[in-house]
Amino acid sequence: MNDSQVRGDGGEPRGGRGPSAEGRGRTAAAVFDALGAECERAFAGSAAHRASLERLLADLAPASRVLDVGSGTGRPTAQTLAGAGHRVLGVDVSPVMTGLAARQVPEAEFRCADVRDLDLAEGGFDAVCVYFSLLQMERDEQRGLVERLVRALRPGGVLVVATVPVDAEGVEAVFMGQPVRVSSFGAEEFAALVTRAGAVVEWAHDALFTPDHPAGSPEPHLFLHARRV
Repeated sequence: MNDSQVRGDGGEPRGGRGPSAEGRGRTAAAVFDALGAECERAFAGSAAHRASLERLLADLAPASRVLDVGSGTGRPTAQTLAGAGHRVLGVDVSPVMTGLAARQVPEAEFRCADVRDLDLAEGGFDAVCVYFSLLQMERDEQRGLVERLVRALRPGGVLVVATVPVDAEGVEAVFMGQPVRVSSFGAEEFAALVTRAGAVVEWAHDALFTPDHPAGSPEPHLFLHARRV
């Protein structure tokens, strides 16, 4: 991955998983710093996530350029893609997560940054993955980011996005024992958001998953695969 595909603003990294730049972003970074590898273990059993990755691999040409937004510990997404020979750039808010990812998936590149602060080149990627990385952003920020991510795809490139499809805006919640503020959309509205951004949804999958964690509880998951027109 080179600087012509993605450039930072040169400032202090801020959280791509945070609700906004500055203060709230740092709060989100603290949440995922605290969770660290617990997050990977809690979600390792997601068959739906694995199925989504398998479908993505089938759509990619050899040595594709892939952006992984909210890359966490690098597993399973970056590890699966890099292991198949693709060029992966992972971006995450959390310094702890980014450090874990760099150690666990050395064949990929990881950057601790807020994806909203990155200058994403038009058509710079063959695929963009966004697995559950929008939930701590406000709804308007989610809409704007999805539009930017679609533009960062080459024509025909694939956007893979997963979320918790609930109608919620600025709701205080607890995630694996950590207090968080979340916003999301219902399934139909979220799919429409992706379509309005300029991508055609080709595959949608719903699943109910319980994280393997003492504070885990069943939650709906929605996976969408869409192609830039």
